[in-house]
Amino acid sequence: MLLRGASVMTAAGPTLEQADVWIRKGKIGAVGIELPVPRGAYVADLEGRWITPGLVDPHTHLGVYSLPRVTAHADGNEVSGPFQAAVRAEEAFWPQDPVIERALAGGVTTIHVLPGSANLVGGQGVTLRLKPGLSARSMRFPDAPTTMKMACGENPKRVYGKKGKTGPRTRMGEVAMLRQALERARAYTAEAEGREEVGKEVEAEVDYEKAALAAVLRGEILIQNHCYRADEMLVRLDLFREFDLRPRAFHHAVEAYKVRDTLASEGVGAVVWADWWGLKMELLDAVPTNAALLDSAGVRVALHSDSPRDVQRLNQQAAVALAAGRRAGIDVDRDRAIRWITANPAWVLGIEDRVGTIEPGKDADLVVWSGDPFSVYTRADYVFIAGDVVYNRTRPRRYPLSDFELGIRKSP
Repeated sequence: MLLRGASVMTAAGPTLEQADVWIRKGKIGAVGIELPVPRGAYVADLEGRWITPGLVDPHTHLGVYSLPRVTAHADGNEVSGPFQAAVRAEEAFWPQDPVIERALAGGVTTIHVLPGSANLVGGQGVTLRLKPGLSARSMRFPDAPTTMKMACGENPKRVYGKKGKTGPRTRMGEVAMLRQALERARAYTAEAEGREEVGKEVEAEVDYEKAALAAVLRGEILIQNHCYRADEMLVRLDLFREFDLRPRAFHHAVEAYKVRDTLASEGVGAVVWADWWGLKMELLDAVPTNAALLDSAGVRVALHSDSPRDVQRLNQQAAVALAAGRRAGIDVDRDRAIRWITANPAWVLGIEDRVGTIEPGKDADLVVWSGDPFSVYTRADYVFIAGDVVYNRTRPRRYPLSDFELGIRKSP
């Protein structure tokens, strides 16, 4: 298929006007102006429309906190103890969450599903493509790294400060307990290596908790750290250095603008909201220029939803953050802002070699928009995943993707 004559925001350089994108065998074959029509290719005339990479949401709880929001669907936090490295979000994911279809309609092609933030170590996250499937395993993004959700601040000490709960009551308790857990994982690794070195064939029982953290120590699992305050981000960086670790990104990170130079020099990303504020004490120093300030300092900044509503309008969230930066006099252009919802979150998830930009050889995860993707009036007309059309606004589905809604929504 040749997508012809659109404004193409490649997220890898400047926007190309009246440009073409060639899709071949699920990949982007070429990008440019007045490309020759390959033999046998279907040509779609998209004059007046825009094309961007498929949007990537690096922090959602879709499928583990599904809608409707009832106790039966609350599977995001395993609060039987503050360390849950062995649990996996994909094993609680409900692929019939009605929000999945709505996220697709918002141009989202990839989501990262994380456990909640009640625990110091909440469990393993999973990156999924929004192609309909019967299980999370069938929707997994090919070869995407596993991630580990960690959290600091108000949430763990609030949950475990209750009577009868064993866990941290203070921020210093959080740091001390996490340090001890990482040390145990290091000792677990050393013990296993020692048995291997002396040739012992005794099969020790696998401690999945320690084994998962040991994989973190080896760099096989990416750390995604829920953290709001600037001082706590610095404390976590100090702690991780003790174990030769570095988080991939701090999530929510409403005070990241205060330590943006440190994050840039450390190569740590920031996953932030456009304008959330005031939900709790940790959010009181949030500013709407956070994303623009981070970007101007060279931090890989990504916008996230953390919400079944905002995941439907990530493009508008990027526009909000871009406008806030410009009002404050921060020189951020549109071609950088589109990276906040495409290339940068792809990097946070370790899939930047496959998606996030429109370049030859990348997967054809694309969105065709009815107009400027930063306009509130724009809608996603077509959404492609690996070259397949998974959403077509011009041809509404007769039935919803989720069986849950079959008895609720009437077919045309």
